[in-house]
Amino acid sequence: MERRQAHESKKKADVLVIVPAYNEAAGIRGTIVSIRRLAPYADIVVVNDGSADDTGCQAEMEGVPVLNLGCNLGIGGAVQSGYRYAEENGYAYAAQIDGDGQHNPADLAALLQAMKERGADMVVGSRFIERRGFQSTFARKLGITLLARLASALTGQRITDPTSGYRLCGRRAIALFAREYPVDYPEVEALVLLDNHRGSFIEVPVVMSERQGGVSSISAMKSAYYMAKVILAVLMTKTKKKRDWSIGYGN
Repeated sequence: MERRQAHESKKKADVLVIVPAYNEAAGIRGTIVSIRRLAPYADIVVVNDGSADDTGCQAEMEGVPVLNLGCNLGIGGAVQSGYRYAEENGYAYAAQIDGDGQHNPADLAALLQAMKERGADMVVGSRFIERRGFQSTFARKLGITLLARLASALTGQRITDPTSGYRLCGRRAIALFAREYPVDYPEVEALVLLDNHRGSFIEVPVVMSERQGGVSSISAMKSAYYMAKVILAVLMTKTKKKRDWSIGYGN
């Protein structure tokens, strides 16, 4: 995985917020400021996924570590780079918050509390439990419903928002995802991957907003292709033998 050198680690906390960003120059500084204000207990790393604009420079102006990927790897590669950074620097928790302003950093405290109280390896923020805030478009909600039913059937656990990118991982999930993570549109597949390793995940309600800048990587024209590709990838992942946590995947 190609990447240019990032700033030296400035680890001060046990919680790391990973912000994957592709052409998010218009909103990335606002996202960083919001995380600092609403989740001041967390460190931040921005993964600049080969942006064509000045996303990386804008993030650096806020004084946070930036991983500038040498080319666009897609969301899976960007997020995995963040998990590798989290593992290398010894973080106990790593959260993913998108760089487009959709995720409210204030909700991170609820994800942390749920993980500590229930001992899950991953906590997913779901916009559909309480159905507050932006609920996505009608067409996308249909697709999300289909994927939710598929993921629920494959994992044996009710899932309401399988495409949510608002996630918090503990040490074991960090170690797993630092070594093995889906590439293209990984959110749904990552749930099945974690289940294959006998890891646990739960959902908690969050409130999401419409994106504040940039353009979604999934256009209307790509939606059918995206659905078919995700379903195929999830089914292929499910065929892999269930494994307990190996020594290399943390404690």
